[in-house]
Amino acid sequence: MRLVLLALRLMCMAWFWPVTQLNSSHFPNKRRHKEQYVGETTKPKHGGRVDLKMKKLDSTKSWLIKSEQLLRIDDHDFAMRPGFGGSALPVGIDVQVESIDSISEVNMDFTMTLYLRHYWQDDRLAFPSSSNKSRTFDARLVKKIWVPDVFFVHSKRSFIHDTTMENIMLRVYPDGNILYSSRCVLGSPSQALCSMDFSSFPLDTQNCSLELESYAYNENDLMLYWKNGNDSLRTDEIVLSQFFIEDFQPSFGLAFYSSTGWYNRLYINFILRRHIFFFMLQTYFPTMLMVMLSWVSFWIDRRAVPARVSLGITTVLTMSTIITGVSASMPQVSYVKAVDIYLWASFLFVFLSVIEYAAVNYFTTVEEMKKLKHAKIPNSYNATEAMAFDGCFHDTDIDLTSLPEVASTPNTERNTQARNSTVSAPTEGTRLRRKNLLKQHLSFIMSNSYMIDSYSRVIFPMAYLLFNIIYWSLYA
Repeated sequence: MRLVLLALRLMCMAWFWPVTQLNSSHFPNKRRHKEQYVGETTKPKHGGRVDLKMKKLDSTKSWLIKSEQLLRIDDHDFAMRPGFGGSALPVGIDVQVESIDSISEVNMDFTMTLYLRHYWQDDRLAFPSSSNKSRTFDARLVKKIWVPDVFFVHSKRSFIHDTTMENIMLRVYPDGNILYSSRCVLGSPSQALCSMDFSSFPLDTQNCSLELESYAYNENDLMLYWKNGNDSLRTDEIVLSQFFIEDFQPSFGLAFYSSTGWYNRLYINFILRRHIFFFMLQTYFPTMLMVMLSWVSFWIDRRAVPARVSLGITTVLTMSTIITGVSASMPQVSYVKAVDIYLWASFLFVFLSVIEYAAVNYFTTVEEMKKLKHAKIPNSYNATEAMAFDGCFHDTDIDLTSLPEVASTPNTERNTQARNSTVSAPTEGTRLRRKNLLKQHLSFIMSNSYMIDSYSRVIFPMAYLLFNIIYWSLYA
Protein backbone atom coordinates (compact mmCIF):
# COMPACT_ATOMS: atom_id res chain seq x y z
CA MET A 1 0.00 0.00 0.00
CA ARG A 2 2.81 2.39 0.85
CA LEU A 3 4.46 1.63 -2.42
CA VAL A 4 1.28 2.55 -4.29
CA LEU A 5 1.04 5.92 -2.49
CA LEU A 6 4.68 6.68 -3.18
CA ALA A 7 4.20 5.95 -6.85
CA LEU A 8 1.18 8.27 -7.01
CA ARG A 9 3.21 11.09 -5.43
CA LEU A 10 5.99 10.68 -7.95
CA MET A 11 3.52 10.76 -10.83
CA CYS A 12 1.96 14.00 -9.49
CA MET A 13 5.34 15.67 -9.12
CA ALA A 14 6.30 14.69 -12.63
CA TRP A 15 3.03 16.14 -13.88
CA PHE A 16 3.30 19.58 -12.16
CA TRP A 17 7.07 20.19 -12.69
CA PRO A 18 6.80 21.65 -16.27
CA VAL A 19 4.00 23.96 -15.14
CA THR A 20 6.22 25.41 -12.38
CA GLN A 21 9.11 26.04 -14.77
CA LEU A 22 6.74 27.74 -17.23
CA ASN A 23 5.44 30.16 -14.56
CA SER A 24 8.95 31.07 -13.43
CA SER A 25 10.03 31.83 -17.03
CA HIS A 26 7.01 34.11 -17.67
CA PHE A 27 7.50 36.23 -14.52
CA PRO A 28 11.25 36.63 -13.96
CA ASN A 29 11.12 40.25 -12.66
CA LYS A 30 8.35 39.81 -10.16
CA ARG A 31 10.79 39.71 -7.29
CA ARG A 32 12.69 42.69 -8.61
CA HIS A 33 9.57 44.87 -8.83
CA LYS A 34 8.78 44.05 -5.30
CA GLU A 35 12.16 45.20 -4.04
CA GLN A 36 12.70 48.23 -6.30
CA TYR A 37 11.69 50.71 -3.58
CA VAL A 38 14.03 49.27 -1.03
CA GLY A 39 16.68 51.89 -0.17
CA GLU A 40 20.29 51.26 -0.86
CA THR A 41 21.15 51.71 2.79
CA THR A 42 18.64 49.06 3.92
CA LYS A 43 20.45 46.13 5.46
CA PRO A 44 19.17 42.54 5.31
CA LYS A 45 18.16 40.94 8.56
CA HIS A 46 18.11 37.33 9.77
CA GLY A 47 19.61 35.46 6.87
CA GLY A 48 18.75 37.79 4.00
CA ARG A 49 15.21 38.89 4.88
CA VAL A 50 14.48 42.61 4.37
CA ASP A 51 12.62 44.60 6.99
CA LEU A 52 9.97 46.41 4.92
CA LYS A 53 9.30 48.90 7.73
CA MET A 54 12.81 50.35 7.31
CA LYS A 55 12.71 50.81 3.54
CA LYS A 56 12.82 54.35 2.11
CA LEU A 57 11.32 55.37 -1.16
CA ASP A 58 13.69 56.98 -3.70
CA SER A 59 11.67 59.88 -5.13
CA THR A 60 13.83 60.17 -8.23
CA LYS A 61 12.61 56.74 -9.42
CA SER A 62 8.96 57.64 -9.36
CA TRP A 63 7.42 59.03 -12.55
CA LEU A 64 5.02 61.09 -10.46
CA ILE A 65 7.73 63.56 -9.36
CA LYS A 66 9.79 64.14 -12.49
CA SER A 67 11.08 67.71 -12.55
CA GLU A 68 9.28 68.77 -15.70
CA GLN A 69 5.99 67.25 -14.56
CA LEU A 70 6.34 68.55 -11.02
CA LEU A 71 6.93 72.10 -12.29
CA ARG A 72 4.36 71.70 -15.07
CA ILE A 73 6.76 73.03 -17.66
CA ASP A 74 4.78 71.64 -20.58
CA ASP A 75 1.58 73.31 -19.34
CA HIS A 76 2.86 76.88 -19.73
CA ASP A 77 4.44 79.11 -22.35
CA PHE A 78 7.77 80.12 -20.84
CA ALA A 79 8.61 82.33 -23.79
CA MET A 80 6.54 84.98 -21.97
CA ARG A 81 7.66 86.63 -18.76
CA PRO A 82 5.74 85.93 -15.53
CA GLY A 83 2.69 88.13 -15.16
CA PHE A 84 2.72 89.21 -18.80
CA GLY A 85 0.30 92.06 -19.41
CA GLY A 86 0.37 93.18 -15.78
CA SER A 87 2.76 95.32 -13.76
CA ALA A 88 6.51 95.16 -14.13
CA LEU A 89 8.19 92.03 -12.75
CA PRO A 90 10.60 92.81 -9.86
CA VAL A 91 13.97 91.09 -10.30
CA GLY A 92 16.43 91.40 -7.44
CA ILE A 93 20.17 91.31 -8.14
CA ASP A 94 23.17 90.67 -5.93
CA VAL A 95 26.79 90.27 -6.97
CA GLN A 96 29.82 88.73 -5.33
CA VAL A 97 33.12 89.76 -6.92
CA GLU A 98 35.59 86.90 -6.82
CA SER A 99 38.63 88.55 -8.40
CA ILE A 100 39.93 91.38 -10.55
CA ASP A 101 42.66 89.73 -12.56
CA SER A 102 44.16 92.53 -14.65
CA ILE A 103 43.74 96.19 -15.51
CA SER A 104 45.12 97.53 -18.78
CA GLU A 105 45.85 101.24 -19.17
CA VAL A 106 46.65 100.88 -22.86
CA ASN A 107 43.29 99.27 -23.76
CA MET A 108 41.39 100.96 -20.93
CA ASP A 109 39.72 97.75 -19.75
CA PHE A 110 39.82 95.28 -16.89
CA THR A 111 39.24 91.58 -16.22
CA MET A 112 36.81 90.45 -13.51
CA THR A 113 35.25 87.22 -12.26
CA LEU A 114 31.98 87.44 -10.34
CA TYR A 115 28.90 85.54 -9.19
CA LEU A 116 25.68 87.06 -10.55
CA ARG A 117 22.45 86.09 -8.78
CA HIS A 118 18.84 86.87 -9.80
CA TYR A 119 15.77 86.65 -7.60
CA TRP A 120 12.18 86.71 -8.89
CA GLN A 121 8.85 84.90 -8.53
CA ASP A 122 7.14 82.78 -11.17
CA ASP A 123 3.85 81.26 -9.99
CA ARG A 124 3.89 78.89 -12.94
CA LEU A 125 6.77 76.98 -11.28
CA ALA A 126 5.10 76.61 -7.85
CA PHE A 127 4.72 72.99 -6.74
CA PRO A 128 3.16 71.19 -3.75
CA SER A 129 5.55 70.15 -1.01
CA SER A 130 4.80 68.83 2.45
CA SER A 131 8.30 69.65 3.71
CA ASN A 132 8.45 73.12 2.06
CA LYS A 133 11.94 72.36 0.71
CA SER A 134 13.37 73.88 -2.43
CA ARG A 135 14.61 71.99 -5.46
CA THR A 136 17.97 72.72 -7.09
CA PHE A 137 18.69 72.20 -10.80
CA ASP A 138 21.53 72.86 -13.21
CA ALA A 139 21.74 74.48 -16.66
CA ARG A 140 19.69 71.75 -18.38
CA LEU A 141 16.43 72.96 -16.85
CA VAL A 142 17.30 76.66 -17.22
CA LYS A 143 16.96 76.37 -20.98
CA LYS A 144 13.31 75.30 -20.64
CA ILE A 145 12.00 78.15 -18.46
CA TRP A 146 11.96 81.93 -18.53
CA VAL A 147 14.97 83.74 -17.01
CA PRO A 148 15.86 87.48 -17.03
CA ASP A 149 18.00 88.60 -19.97
CA VAL A 150 20.45 90.72 -17.96
CA PHE A 151 23.63 91.76 -19.77
CA PHE A 152 26.71 93.90 -19.01
CA VAL A 153 26.62 97.28 -20.72
CA HIS A 154 29.91 98.37 -22.39
CA SER A 155 31.34 94.88 -22.01
CA LYS A 156 33.61 93.95 -24.89
CA ARG A 157 32.91 90.28 -24.27
CA SER A 158 31.80 88.08 -21.37
CA PHE A 159 31.08 84.41 -20.83
CA ILE A 160 29.95 81.86 -18.23
CA HIS A 161 32.39 79.29 -16.93
CA ASP A 162 31.73 75.84 -18.38
CA THR A 163 34.26 73.62 -16.56
CA THR A 164 33.31 70.87 -15.95
CA MET A 165 29.74 71.93 -16.78
CA GLU A 166 28.15 75.32 -17.15
CA ASN A 167 28.42 77.09 -13.80
CA ILE A 168 24.69 77.76 -13.49
CA MET A 169 22.43 76.99 -10.56
CA LEU A 170 18.62 77.22 -10.46
CA ARG A 171 16.79 76.87 -7.14
CA VAL A 172 12.97 76.72 -7.15
CA TYR A 173 10.92 77.10 -3.96
CA PRO A 174 7.41 75.66 -3.49
CA ASP A 175 5.81 79.12 -3.56
CA GLY A 176 7.37 79.93 -6.97
CA ASN A 177 10.31 82.03 -5.76
CA ILE A 178 13.40 81.43 -7.87
CA LEU A 179 17.12 81.92 -7.37
CA TYR A 180 19.19 81.88 -10.56
CA SER A 181 22.96 82.07 -10.09
CA SER A 182 25.80 82.02 -12.62
CA ARG A 183 29.56 82.47 -12.53
CA CYS A 184 30.46 85.10 -15.09
CA VAL A 185 33.83 86.24 -16.37
CA LEU A 186 34.54 89.60 -17.91
CA GLY A 187 38.12 88.89 -18.86
CA SER A 188 40.59 87.55 -21.36
CA PRO A 189 39.51 87.15 -24.02
CA SER A 190 36.71 89.25 -22.53
CA GLN A 191 37.11 92.70 -21.09
CA ALA A 192 34.90 95.34 -19.59
CA LEU A 193 35.44 98.91 -20.67
CA CYS A 194 36.70 101.41 -18.11
CA SER A 195 37.07 105.03 -19.20
CA MET A 196 40.21 106.23 -17.46
CA ASP A 197 41.55 109.74 -16.93
CA PHE A 198 45.36 109.86 -16.95
CA SER A 199 45.79 113.56 -16.16
CA SER A 200 47.38 112.67 -12.81
CA PHE A 201 49.10 109.44 -13.90
CA PRO A 202 50.78 107.73 -12.06
CA LEU A 203 49.42 109.57 -9.01
CA ASP A 204 45.88 108.97 -10.20
CA THR A 205 42.68 107.41 -8.87
CA GLN A 206 40.43 105.63 -11.37
CA ASN A 207 36.68 105.19 -11.03
CA CYS A 208 35.51 102.15 -13.01
CA SER A 209 32.03 100.68 -13.16
CA LEU A 210 30.04 97.67 -14.35
CA GLU A 211 26.54 98.33 -15.63
CA LEU A 212 23.77 95.71 -15.67
CA GLU A 213 20.61 96.09 -17.71
CA SER A 214 17.85 94.02 -19.30
CA TYR A 215 18.20 93.78 -23.04
CA ALA A 216 14.60 93.17 -24.12
CA TYR A 217 12.41 94.33 -21.22
CA ASN A 218 12.08 98.02 -20.42
CA GLU A 219 10.86 99.44 -17.13
CA ASN A 220 7.23 98.63 -17.97
CA ASP A 221 8.00 94.89 -18.09
CA LEU A 222 10.94 94.33 -15.75
CA MET A 223 12.20 96.27 -12.72
CA LEU A 224 15.81 95.61 -11.70
CA TYR A 225 16.81 96.47 -8.14
CA TRP A 226 19.54 95.59 -5.67
CA LYS A 227 18.25 92.73 -3.54
CA ASN A 228 19.77 93.83 -0.23
CA GLY A 229 20.60 97.48 -0.86
CA ASN A 230 24.27 98.31 -0.31
CA ASP A 231 24.85 94.80 1.04
CA SER A 232 23.99 93.36 -2.35
CA LEU A 233 27.60 93.82 -3.47
CA ARG A 234 30.11 91.60 -1.71
CA THR A 235 33.79 91.08 -2.43
CA ASP A 236 36.45 88.61 -1.45
CA GLU A 237 39.87 89.84 -0.37
CA ILE A 238 41.29 91.19 -3.64
CA VAL A 239 44.96 92.15 -3.99
CA LEU A 240 46.17 93.87 -7.17
CA SER A 241 49.74 94.50 -8.27
CA GLN A 242 49.38 98.16 -9.29
CA PHE A 243 46.16 99.26 -7.61
CA PHE A 244 44.59 99.45 -4.21
CA ILE A 245 40.79 99.05 -4.15
CA GLU A 246 39.43 101.87 -2.04
CA ASP A 247 35.69 101.24 -2.33
CA PHE A 248 32.99 99.08 -3.92
CA GLN A 249 29.61 100.77 -4.15
CA PRO A 250 26.33 99.75 -5.87
CA SER A 251 24.01 102.35 -7.38
CA PHE A 252 20.87 102.57 -9.48
CA GLY A 253 19.81 104.58 -12.50
CA LEU A 254 17.81 104.71 -15.70
CA ALA A 255 18.94 104.52 -19.31
CA PHE A 256 16.97 105.93 -22.24
CA TYR A 257 16.92 104.63 -25.81
CA SER A 258 15.01 106.62 -28.36
CA SER A 259 13.49 103.58 -30.06
CA THR A 260 12.59 101.38 -27.07
CA GLY A 261 12.20 103.68 -24.05
CA TRP A 262 13.54 103.67 -20.49
CA TYR A 263 15.40 100.77 -18.91
CA ASN A 264 16.44 100.08 -15.33
CA ARG A 265 20.21 100.00 -14.95
CA LEU A 266 22.31 98.86 -12.00
CA TYR A 267 25.87 100.10 -11.43
CA ILE A 268 28.83 98.48 -9.69
CA ASN A 269 31.26 101.31 -8.94
CA PHE A 270 34.74 100.64 -7.63
CA ILE A 271 37.52 103.14 -6.99
CA LEU A 272 41.12 102.15 -7.75
CA ARG A 273 44.09 104.06 -6.37
CA ARG A 274 47.42 103.35 -8.06
CA HIS A 275 50.46 102.21 -6.13
CA ILE A 276 53.22 104.77 -6.70
CA PHE A 277 56.19 102.70 -5.49
CA PHE A 278 56.64 100.85 -8.80
CA PHE A 279 56.82 104.11 -10.76
CA MET A 280 59.14 105.65 -8.18
CA LEU A 281 61.64 102.86 -8.82
CA GLN A 282 61.18 102.70 -12.58
CA THR A 283 60.71 106.36 -13.53
CA TYR A 284 61.12 109.01 -10.84
CA PHE A 285 64.32 107.86 -9.11
CA PRO A 286 66.25 107.28 -12.38
CA THR A 287 65.11 110.68 -13.63
CA MET A 288 66.29 112.39 -10.45
CA LEU A 289 69.65 110.67 -10.70
CA MET A 290 70.10 111.76 -14.31
CA VAL A 291 69.38 115.37 -13.41
CA MET A 292 71.83 115.30 -10.52
CA LEU A 293 74.41 113.59 -12.71
CA SER A 294 74.17 116.48 -15.17
CA TRP A 295 75.20 118.85 -12.37
CA VAL A 296 78.56 117.08 -12.03
CA SER A 297 79.76 118.97 -15.09
CA PHE A 298 79.64 122.22 -13.08
CA TRP A 299 82.56 120.93 -11.01
CA ILE A 300 84.60 119.78 -14.02
CA ASP A 301 87.09 122.30 -15.37
CA ARG A 302 85.66 124.41 -18.18
CA ARG A 303 88.61 123.58 -20.42
CA ALA A 304 87.93 119.81 -20.22
CA VAL A 305 85.74 119.90 -23.30
CA PRO A 306 85.51 116.14 -24.03
CA ALA A 307 84.54 115.26 -20.46
CA ARG A 308 81.80 117.85 -20.09
CA VAL A 309 80.34 117.33 -23.57
CA SER A 310 80.20 113.53 -23.25
CA LEU A 311 78.58 113.81 -19.81
CA GLY A 312 75.95 116.21 -21.09
CA ILE A 313 75.10 114.13 -24.18
CA THR A 314 74.90 110.93 -22.09
CA THR A 315 72.38 112.42 -19.66
CA VAL A 316 70.30 113.86 -22.50
CA LEU A 317 70.12 110.50 -24.30
CA THR A 318 69.27 108.66 -21.08
CA MET A 319 66.41 111.04 -20.39
CA SER A 320 65.14 110.51 -23.94
CA THR A 321 65.15 106.74 -23.35
CA ILE A 322 63.17 107.07 -20.12
CA ILE A 323 60.57 109.30 -21.77
CA THR A 324 60.21 106.90 -24.70
CA GLY A 325 59.77 103.88 -22.41
CA VAL A 326 57.04 105.54 -20.36
CA SER A 327 55.19 106.72 -23.47
CA ALA A 328 55.25 103.22 -25.00
CA SER A 329 53.38 101.74 -22.02
CA MET A 330 50.66 104.38 -22.03
CA PRO A 331 47.68 105.05 -24.31
CA GLN A 332 48.09 107.79 -26.88
CA VAL A 333 46.02 110.48 -25.19
CA SER A 334 45.82 114.07 -26.36
CA TYR A 335 46.40 115.72 -22.97
CA VAL A 336 49.42 116.08 -20.73
CA LYS A 337 49.91 113.57 -17.91
CA ALA A 338 51.56 114.26 -14.58
CA VAL A 339 54.49 111.98 -15.41
CA ASP A 340 54.99 113.90 -18.68
CA ILE A 341 55.33 117.16 -16.77
CA TYR A 342 57.96 115.68 -14.47
CA LEU A 343 59.93 113.97 -17.23
CA TRP A 344 59.99 116.95 -19.57
CA ALA A 345 60.85 119.38 -16.78
CA SER A 346 63.73 117.10 -15.78
CA PHE A 347 64.77 116.85 -19.41
CA LEU A 348 64.81 120.66 -19.53
CA PHE A 349 67.16 120.80 -16.52
CA VAL A 350 69.51 118.32 -18.21
CA PHE A 351 69.35 120.22 -21.48
CA LEU A 352 70.06 123.53 -19.73
CA SER A 353 73.15 122.06 -18.12
CA VAL A 354 74.47 121.34 -21.63
CA ILE A 355 73.55 124.84 -22.76
CA GLU A 356 75.28 126.24 -19.66
CA TYR A 357 78.55 124.67 -20.67
CA ALA A 358 78.12 125.91 -24.23
CA ALA A 359 77.79 129.44 -22.84
CA VAL A 360 80.80 129.00 -20.55
CA ASN A 361 82.93 127.69 -23.40
CA TYR A 362 81.84 130.52 -25.72
CA PHE A 363 82.54 133.31 -23.20
CA THR A 364 85.91 131.75 -22.41
CA THR A 365 86.83 131.70 -26.08
CA VAL A 366 85.70 135.31 -26.54
CA GLU A 367 87.72 136.43 -23.52
CA GLU A 368 90.87 134.75 -24.78
CA MET A 369 90.41 136.12 -28.29
CA LYS A 370 90.19 139.62 -26.86
CA LYS A 371 93.42 139.12 -24.98
CA LEU A 372 95.10 137.93 -28.15
CA LYS A 373 93.72 140.83 -30.17
CA HIS A 374 94.76 143.56 -27.74
CA ALA A 375 98.18 142.13 -26.99
CA LYS A 376 101.41 141.79 -28.92
CA ILE A 377 102.97 138.39 -28.59
CA PRO A 378 106.76 138.80 -28.04
CA ASN A 379 109.29 136.77 -29.87
CA SER A 380 110.14 134.94 -26.67
CA TYR A 381 106.51 133.69 -26.41
CA ASN A 382 106.97 130.05 -27.32
CA ALA A 383 104.42 127.51 -28.60
CA THR A 384 103.84 126.03 -25.16
CA GLU A 385 102.57 129.35 -23.87
CA ALA A 386 100.46 129.83 -26.99
CA MET A 387 98.59 126.63 -26.20
CA ALA A 388 96.93 128.44 -23.30
CA PHE A 389 94.53 129.91 -25.81
CA ASP A 390 93.68 126.51 -27.27
CA GLY A 391 91.93 125.31 -24.12
CA CYS A 392 94.70 123.04 -22.85
CA PHE A 393 95.85 125.02 -19.81
CA HIS A 394 94.27 127.17 -17.12
CA ASP A 395 94.53 130.93 -17.21
CA THR A 396 96.56 130.80 -14.01
CA ASP A 397 99.17 128.55 -15.60
CA ILE A 398 100.35 131.32 -17.96
CA ASP A 399 101.28 134.80 -16.89
CA LEU A 400 99.65 137.14 -19.40
CA THR A 401 100.70 140.31 -17.57
CA SER A 402 104.10 140.24 -19.28
CA LEU A 403 102.43 140.87 -22.62
CA PRO A 404 102.74 144.54 -23.61
CA GLU A 405 99.58 146.49 -24.02
CA VAL A 406 98.67 148.05 -27.31
CA ALA A 407 99.64 151.70 -27.55
CA SER A 408 96.79 154.07 -27.55
CA THR A 409 95.94 155.82 -30.79
CA PRO A 410 94.08 159.06 -31.41
CA ASN A 411 90.99 157.11 -32.42
CA THR A 412 91.15 155.17 -29.19
CA GLU A 413 91.46 158.32 -27.11
CA ARG A 414 88.58 159.91 -29.03
CA ASN A 415 86.33 156.91 -28.39
CA THR A 416 87.24 156.94 -24.72
CA GLN A 417 86.41 160.61 -24.38
CA ALA A 418 83.12 160.13 -26.20
CA ARG A 419 82.11 157.32 -23.82
CA ASN A 420 83.05 159.38 -20.79
CA SER A 421 81.11 162.37 -22.05
CA THR A 422 78.09 160.18 -22.76
CA VAL A 423 78.10 158.62 -19.33
CA SER A 424 78.52 161.96 -17.57
CA ALA A 425 75.89 163.74 -19.59
CA PRO A 426 73.27 165.25 -17.28
CA THR A 427 70.49 164.38 -19.78
CA GLU A 428 70.98 160.60 -19.43
CA GLY A 429 67.64 158.88 -18.57
CA THR A 430 66.89 156.10 -16.14
CA ARG A 431 66.34 153.57 -18.91
CA LEU A 432 69.71 154.27 -20.42
CA ARG A 433 71.40 153.91 -17.03
CA ARG A 434 69.75 150.54 -16.49
CA LYS A 435 70.77 149.45 -19.96
CA ASN A 436 74.35 150.44 -19.33
CA LEU A 437 74.26 148.68 -15.96
CA LEU A 438 73.05 145.48 -17.64
CA LYS A 439 75.81 145.76 -20.20
CA GLN A 440 78.34 146.17 -17.45
CA HIS A 441 77.11 143.06 -15.67
CA LEU A 442 77.11 141.11 -18.91
CA SER A 443 80.59 142.32 -19.74
CA PHE A 444 81.73 141.33 -16.26
CA ILE A 445 80.32 137.83 -16.63
CA MET A 446 81.86 137.44 -20.08
CA SER A 447 85.23 138.48 -18.77
CA ASN A 448 84.84 136.10 -15.79
CA SER A 449 83.11 133.11 -17.40
CA TYR A 450 84.25 130.75 -14.65
CA MET A 451 81.66 132.41 -12.38
CA ILE A 452 78.83 130.90 -14.46
CA ASP A 453 79.77 127.46 -13.15
CA SER A 454 79.90 128.81 -9.62
CA TYR A 455 76.39 130.25 -9.86
CA SER A 456 75.04 127.12 -11.60
CA ARG A 457 76.19 124.94 -8.70
CA VAL A 458 73.64 126.73 -6.52
CA ILE A 459 70.92 127.85 -8.93
CA PHE A 460 70.28 124.47 -10.63
CA PRO A 461 69.83 122.37 -7.43
CA MET A 462 67.68 125.04 -5.77
CA ALA A 463 65.46 125.40 -8.84
CA TYR A 464 65.02 121.63 -9.16
CA LEU A 465 64.23 121.32 -5.46
CA LEU A 466 61.59 124.06 -5.79
CA PHE A 467 60.09 122.28 -8.79
CA ASN A 468 59.84 119.01 -6.85
CA ILE A 469 58.15 120.72 -3.91
CA ILE A 470 55.53 122.28 -6.18
CA TYR A 471 55.03 119.08 -8.21
CA TRP A 472 54.53 116.70 -5.30
CA SER A 473 52.34 119.15 -3.39
CA LEU A 474 50.01 119.42 -6.40
CA TYR A 475 49.73 115.76 -7.41
CA ALA A 476 50.47 113.79 -4.25
